[in-house]
Amino acid sequence: MLHSLVALHNRLAETVAVVADRWLLGLLARFAFAAVLLVYFLNSALTKFDGGPFSIAPAAYFQIVPPIVEAAGYDPSQVAFVPWGLLVYAGSYGEMILPILVVLGLFTRLASIGMIVFVLVQSYVDIAFHMADAATIGAWFDNLSSAVIMDQRTLWVFVLLYLVLKGPGLLSVDHVLRRWFTA
Repeated sequence: MLHSLVALHNRLAETVAVVADRWLLGLLARFAFAAVLLVYFLNSALTKFDGGPFSIAPAAYFQIVPPIVEAAGYDPSQVAFVPWGLLVYAGSYGEMILPILVVLGLFTRLASIGMIVFVLVQSYVDIAFHMADAATIGAWFDNLSSAVIMDQRTLWVFVLLYLVLKGPGLLSVDHVLRRWFTA
């Protein structure tokens, strides 16, 4: 009797895993990203533009490369374009475009890799240049789960890493394009 129950459980679990793996998990990962992070990243990106999508605001330089702007006498126009200005432009546009691509499921793996790099750079800038305190940085395996960098951003990266490894699922623009180009 117990052997039959275990076998039934295993068959059901395997069926659910196969079905969910094809469409549900990628969709849920993108939904979680949209629900928790999309507005956060878009609002942050909007602070980096001045009057339109093609005009980077001076604030972007202060947010992304603060010590470089300080060394340039707090004048972003004096910051060298290569590599610092290029980094500011890439970060500003990446913060606007990559989250939208992830949510749509368009170029999801590449967009997710870009977002992982963005989160790692963002964390480094917060720690090294914005002088995040120990409570904000946090630590893994402690009794607190509220630290912004080690706790929250680990979960952000995990969701994105899932999308890199498994893809966005069947309910995505990537899947539609794949079917269209292979038909």
